Amino acid sequence: MHTKSHVLISCFKRLTPRLFPGARCSYFCRKQSSLAMYQAVERGSPNTTDYRIYFRNSSGPISPLHDIPIYADASKKIYNMVVEIPRWTNAKMEINLKEVLNPIKQDVKKGKLRFVANCFPHHGYIWNYGAIPQTWENPEVLDESTGCKGDNDPIDILEIGYRVAKRGEVLQVKVLGSVALIDEGETDWKIIAIDVNDPIADELKDIADVEKHFPGLLKATIEWFKIYKIPDGKPENQFAFNGEAKNREFAHHVIEDVHKYWAGLIKKETEAGGISCANVTNAESPFKIEQKDAEDVIAKSPQLGSPEPIESVVDKWHYIHLK
Repeated sequence: MHTKSHVLISCFKRLTPRLFPGARCSYFCRKQSSLAMYQAVERGSPNTTDYRIYFRNSSGPISPLHDIPIYADASKKIYNMVVEIPRWTNAKMEINLKEVLNPIKQDVKKGKLRFVANCFPHHGYIWNYGAIPQTWENPEVLDESTGCKGDNDPIDILEIGYRVAKRGEVLQVKVLGSVALIDEGETDWKIIAIDVNDPIADELKDIADVEKHFPGLLKATIEWFKIYKIPDGKPENQFAFNGEAKNREFAHHVIEDVHKYWAGLIKKETEAGGISCANVTNAESPFKIEQKDAEDVIAKSPQLGSPEPIESVVDKWHYIHLK
């Protein structure tokens, strides 16, 4: 960061109590701290199969799955969230489990980049969508609540605050509840959360507060997941518990379970099944690599290029009628 930036931030912190009487300086300082802690590094050309987003911290390259801690503040149960897909966008971006350092890349189906359909009245994703690091839904374990095995991915999280996040951003979030999507016979938990820096974050304590402050969002969330694959010829998705959203404590329990599964993975107590467990921070992991080797991974990837155009069909609106 340039010296001028440091001076501006310092002045802003001193002026905060005068400009915003009663405001907590921590609200502004937390955001600065979060932005400085992790850096997204784009490589390749956006809207192509070689596009990747790698991650760095102050020491160098890291894996967003293995090296970003699950907790931003364990005592308050504030979690880190890796943003894969900003709200209103269509590109199906995801942490790549198979590549070293697990960069974010766009999913590919039948040789083509994957974009989710716009199902009226929704456009793209209706929340900031991402994953909680250091979690893994074990495909060999039956979920005790749903009776279905895990989907072999880090646990998904939907951030519902007012701000459209950036792809590759790492947010600090407060968990409010969860819903259990059954996707092609697999348990695919969706954790509902809000950025701790959102202006009304302190007013949301549990899942019941979502309907109070965001009326209609939970209903829209269930509808979105039921229908979003129908334009691709897939059947309507189903939910456990008839689509009922579970509360905060239930969600914390689910996250604790999938964190334990990840711990078994990174310590080689569980078969990885093709998942790259290369990391730079987990001392007990046999998959730990040197920082210079992590640097080489990014150095060998394609340089950032100009975005390729997106086909106009991505903007098409689909009208879905559920039976």
